Amino acid sequence: MNILWVFAHPDERSLNGSLRDTALKALADAGHVVEQSDLYRMNWNPVVDFPDYAHDPAERLHVAAASSTALSRRTLAPEIVAEQQKILRADAVVLQFPLWWFSMPAILKGWVDRVFVEGFGYGIRRDTGGTRRYGDGLLAGKRALIVTTMGGSEHTVSDRGINGALGELLFPIQHGLFWYTGMSALPPVLISSADRLSTEAYSATENELTRRLSSMFTDEPLSFRHQHGGDYDEHFVLRSEISPEESGLRIHVRS
Repeated sequence: MNILWVFAHPDERSLNGSLRDTALKALADAGHVVEQSDLYRMNWNPVVDFPDYAHDPAERLHVAAASSTALSRRTLAPEIVAEQQKILRADAVVLQFPLWWFSMPAILKGWVDRVFVEGFGYGIRRDTGGTRRYGDGLLAGKRALIVTTMGGSEHTVSDRGINGALGELLFPIQHGLFWYTGMSALPPVLISSADRLSTEAYSATENELTRRLSSMFTDEPLSFRHQHGGDYDEHFVLRSEISPEESGLRIHVRS
């Protein structure tokens, strides 16, 4: 299978760098074809700007329309096209990053902002009307996985932990990026207490990561509700008879 590994950490000597090296070797040894976007080493520019779309700076920049026009006219910046092609070739996309301020690093957010333009990531019309999203996007059929580290303990990202449940912290990525564009999100790999791992704990972490990667194409993905699966009304609001006593992000995941 083809796998795109997007790596966002400034220091290759970090825990993230070591785990990335282990992961890429394990995937190659298993016979997968792996492409990598190492964003810091690529000096990836995270800022959306006029040159992305060969857009005249004298004209107002309406980002969605400009990106869609550039996509159709094939005038997107070449580095954006290259990343889109990597995604299209991939059967699975892995985002690896340290969890900074409850989200991905700015360089990775900028990769998302620049690469997932209108007509590629969003704003794709269905032949029968409406917009393709939430399980019906252009990237449907692909799998996606987050591998992330955090300094705090795993207890702080539990259902009653002070930082909030891990699934809710990662909801904007797993539901708002992966599932929105059609990719099936796998349960994330979390490496907690990352700044104080013992040698034994690091070995166990390596083993768990390689185990998860070995079953990436057979594990059950997160059961987000499909936009066109009958759970939402005409306004894309969850029907009142479904989980009537609940609210919040978790209602968009089937129990």
